[in-house]
Amino acid sequence: MKHSDPIFDAVTAPGTPFELGERGGMRRFVNAPDDLNQLIESARAFGDRVCVAEGDTHWTYAQMFARRDALAGILDIERGDRVAICMRNRSEWMIGFLATIRCGGVAALLNSRGSPSELCAAIDDVSPAVVLADSGRAALLREGGYTGRLIVVADFPATGTAPANITPAKKSDPAAILFTSGTTGRVKGAVLTHENLMTGIMGTQLAGTMVLHNTARDLKIPVSVILENMPQQVTMLVVPLFHISGLGASFLSPLLAGSKIVVMRRWAADEAMELIEREKVTMFSGVPTMMWDIVHAGKGKKADLSSLRNIGMGGQAMPVSLLNELRAACPDVVMGTGYGMTETSGSVAMSMGEDFIRNRASAGRVLSLVDVRIEGPDGNVLPAGEVGEIVVRGPMVMQGYWQRPEETAAVLSPDGWLKTGDVGLIDPEGYIFIVDRAKDMVISGGENIYCAEVERIVNAMPEVVECAAFGIADDRLGELLVARVVGDNVDAAAIIAEVADKLARYKAPAQVRVDAAPLPRNDVGKIDKKRLRTEWTRTEGNPA
Repeated sequence: MKHSDPIFDAVTAPGTPFELGERGGMRRFVNAPDDLNQLIESARAFGDRVCVAEGDTHWTYAQMFARRDALAGILDIERGDRVAICMRNRSEWMIGFLATIRCGGVAALLNSRGSPSELCAAIDDVSPAVVLADSGRAALLREGGYTGRLIVVADFPATGTAPANITPAKKSDPAAILFTSGTTGRVKGAVLTHENLMTGIMGTQLAGTMVLHNTARDLKIPVSVILENMPQQVTMLVVPLFHISGLGASFLSPLLAGSKIVVMRRWAADEAMELIEREKVTMFSGVPTMMWDIVHAGKGKKADLSSLRNIGMGGQAMPVSLLNELRAACPDVVMGTGYGMTETSGSVAMSMGEDFIRNRASAGRVLSLVDVRIEGPDGNVLPAGEVGEIVVRGPMVMQGYWQRPEETAAVLSPDGWLKTGDVGLIDPEGYIFIVDRAKDMVISGGENIYCAEVERIVNAMPEVVECAAFGIADDRLGELLVARVVGDNVDAAAIIAEVADKLARYKAPAQVRVDAAPLPRNDVGKIDKKRLRTEWTRTEGNPA
């Protein structure tokens, strides 16, 4: 993407932290450190500020780094060794990750919600030198047959010294392995290098810096004055740390900004309200269900949400009714959205504030270091505005799937272009619009129907909370489009008529089921359409 914004030009100019340059055919942050640990070390300067709040426990940055160094001293690993982290969201998860990176290791982030067999299969895949686990996950691992070295949270030392003879990692070295959700096939480990993660983090920081400078310009106040009077920001961690949005946006980015991270181990609206009020939470990101919970809990408890300043959503468009409710409950909040995936180290597109409100149907504007193109089924590049597969390239794109060369080659070209599997378009301003997952497209009577297109129409109806469209088997049409809708006083016939009117008759759901129960989601917060399809066919008696 080319930029002519004078603020962008100023904050990315030569000599600045975000200076851009080209290397290997890609734009990069030329002043980025050599490895992620050097970037992390910069946060040590925050000293006595509170770093993590978990229940009644509050640890400062100095305490977190002391515990990080102490654990690094007993890991007994070498550069490139894998360290599996298997625990729920908690302070020790973060300490384990920081210690692994400090020693030049590769953090393999296991799904803490997995079964014993799933957890052990992931461990067998990466062959870690050691596993770090909480007591619950340690028991599951032993139950699944894991007999290797394991350090439980209770044995993490509070004091100690990090090894002095560590060989520093290189930018191209693996830093983390994150497992994809596996909803479309076998679970794979995406290998993210130090440069991948640093680019993802610094890209988020750059976007925040742009917002800061634009705010200063609009208010006619120097940036330095805003920074001097800005209180410590407080992030509520509600998404799993084993997911890229948890690792990057909710942990590493706030850590490097000197923010306080408030940990929630399990989502509960009432607890979230208490934490927002008690810890003065200023920002959190989550899925629509969580946002609705906050809105409803806020009304019922008359909780104080006045500290909230930023709310982030995932790649799906926010329903109109939810947007209106959030703006009414939190009029001073800046809302935003982003689009990305594990394989891209986080967001490749983002929009915030008025930029988001003006184009809220989009998944965000393409970020500065990302190249994006739209390809047709034949692999040819399509012009702006046409729908096809979204393909991206940049220094944030993964190295590949761990020990899966064929699966890597299927999505990642030799020159770095990643097939996302998402269908969408880019408008002339650089906004990405997601039409659907390629694999979720319904083919009914020979017609292609993109579910997200239908969902956008339904979500725009004021009485709808959320919806999911998907296909079920049909003897005559091959697939039949149906929809599950959440809301009050919603008329199924009206939904069908609305879609038929706004799109086309053949794109209207053949059947709509309405109820008050929230849509099921998988471990990373995505709507679980596989489960919806199974429930539908079982209830309706259609063939599975």
